[in-house]
Amino acid sequence: MRDIDAVAVLQDPVRRRLYEYVVAQGREVGRIEAADAAGVSRTLAAHHLDKLTEAGLLESGSRRLSGRSGPGAGRPAKVYTRARGELSVSLPLRDYRTAATLLAEAAEQAGLDDGLRAAAHRRGAALRGTAAPCADLRDAMDLLADRGYEPHLEGAEDTDGTAKTAAHAVRLRNCPFHAVAERFPPLVCGMNLALLEGLFGTDGPVRARMDARPGECCVVIEDSKNQSD
Repeated sequence: MRDIDAVAVLQDPVRRRLYEYVVAQGREVGRIEAADAAGVSRTLAAHHLDKLTEAGLLESGSRRLSGRSGPGAGRPAKVYTRARGELSVSLPLRDYRTAATLLAEAAEQAGLDDGLRAAAHRRGAALRGTAAPCADLRDAMDLLADRGYEPHLEGAEDTDGTAKTAAHAVRLRNCPFHAVAERFPPLVCGMNLALLEGLFGTDGPVRARMDARPGECCVVIEDSKNQSD
């Protein structure tokens, strides 16, 4: 029931805007920045951010936002990031994670990596169907967002979300298979890559390749014209 209570916290529209903004940044966010993004006062933002922390949806800490240290650097400010824990709500109760973990364990022990990647590639192609290939990275981001990958253009961005420089890659802040991938990384990351290769194809404007980074999905989506061989 705790997970249900935590998700229920997001029913408040201001609270949900604050949560979605913090999650989308992929870094620590201060109260003033979050308040400006949500269009509310700092006091109200602080109240809701702390409620999200109490519910286990965010984690809080403190640091000097000026980046300076020593005398005159100012007091540390409270900052927020997405909580590392995972919430799941299913009514009636279902336990798909255990099933996925057992299947992954059996597949790894039986050496079924190739078969799993082939099935994942077929699944990705089926999801794409008869639609034309993504025209560019922006199109790819829409597909990835729908599947829970939380995509973002690599590199610095302006406050309105547009890239300062031409972007050639999309990074993924969330792995939809994170819980199983942590236990069976080669198997599940290979499956994930094959799924996205099937979704985007291998000869279109954008392509998927493996490029694992801490705290992000193991796959990166790149502009084919700028992809190194």
